[in-house]
Amino acid sequence: MSDIELLVDLHKNSNRQGPGSDAITLKAFELTGLSKNQHLNIADIGCGSGAQTICLAQNTNSHITAIDIFPEFLERLHKKAKDYSIDSRITTIAESMDNLSFADQTFDLIWSEGAIYIMGFEKGIKQWRSFLKDNAILAVSEISWFTDQRPKELEDYWLEAYPEIDTASNKIKLLEENGYSPLAYFKLPVECWIKEYYQPLQEMLTDFLRRHNNSPHAQAIAENEKQEMKFYNMYNRCYGYGFYIAQKV
Repeated sequence: MSDIELLVDLHKNSNRQGPGSDAITLKAFELTGLSKNQHLNIADIGCGSGAQTICLAQNTNSHITAIDIFPEFLERLHKKAKDYSIDSRITTIAESMDNLSFADQTFDLIWSEGAIYIMGFEKGIKQWRSFLKDNAILAVSEISWFTDQRPKELEDYWLEAYPEIDTASNKIKLLEENGYSPLAYFKLPVECWIKEYYQPLQEMLTDFLRRHNNSPHAQAIAENEKQEMKFYNMYNRCYGYGFYIAQKV
């Protein structure tokens, strides 16, 4: 198995593939200023197994197009949607987020929790803008610095993992420079990382290693996950996810 295949295998049965919660999804939706009763056309880009997709579908009258490059995640999302009898309002599409096939001005809202980093924040907000209708909304969570100064080992770790990590003020500036008017920003609380993401992931690592006979590649992936957890536990005052909500102008 390739490293990508191993990562998918590790995460495919997770409720979330990154930090978040239903409460955070609903808080961010409220800050968009959109009504839950509107019949909105929403794109959830990099949806994973779709915890936030399900939450949006259950709490709005919208149709959601859930996009992820990995069919394994979409299959799990589709099953959950059927279990909740909301599959008629969720369409799943297996596509790369940096090569989407939608027409211009398709969506009232583009949503992406913890996924825009895959193509990079600036590239993502530029490319996705064309798919938004005039005055439509972008809502994304993005890894961000919370302090101006950080321990060197932490800064080195994240600059290697994701060179676009930056402060909220600089992320908001990028939104303003690329045709958006910022509406709201807030930090995800620690429990979205620990309770909702890292604790379930920690529990799955032992079984993951057993499934792959403790292969060197599987061990390396497990160690990388443990290193990320360690840094977050040590330095969560310095960084985390920020939720950015902006309007196309």
